[in-house]
Amino acid sequence: MTIRRAVPQEAETLWDVRNQAIRHGCQTSYAADVIARWTPENMPESYRQCVIENPFFVAEDKSGNVVATGYLDLMQHSIEAIFTLPSASGQGYARQIMAVLLEEARGNDIPHVTLAATPNAQRFYEKMGFVTVKESLYPSRLAETDLRCFDMTLAL
Repeated sequence: MTIRRAVPQEAETLWDVRNQAIRHGCQTSYAADVIARWTPENMPESYRQCVIENPFFVAEDKSGNVVATGYLDLMQHSIEAIFTLPSASGQGYARQIMAVLLEEARGNDIPHVTLAATPNAQRFYEKMGFVTVKESLYPSRLAETDLRCFDMTLAL
C-alpha cells in the first residue's frame, strides 16, 4: 500500500473512486434517485480545485491503482471525501488515509478536526476516535436535497 499526494491531473480518477464508493456504500442510507444525482459522471471543475488547494491524498494498491482518497479542508479544518473502492473495502486503505490526514492537520496546528459522516460511515469514524456531536441535514447541490449526516469531531 502506498499513500501519496494526489495531483490535479488525476482528478477524474478520484471522482470515479468517490462515485463508486457512494453508489455502493450509501445504498442503505439514501434513495437511489438521490445517489444518482449525487454521483454524476461529469466531474465539477470545483473538485479539481479541491485537489489543488488542499492536502488531498490517495492510497494505491500493490499494482499502483488508486483505490482510496481523502483530503483535509484547510479552511474548515474538516476531513473530507474519504472514499474507498468497493473492491478494496475492509483492507485498511481508509484507515491509512485518515492517519495521514490527521498528521497533516497536526502539522498545520489544527487543534481539532470535524467531519460530516453519512449514516453508513459513522461507525468507521467512531472507531477512528471521532465523537458524534449531532445528527444534521447536509445541503447537497449535486443531490438536490438535504442529506442526513452526523456531525463529528476529534481533538488533536
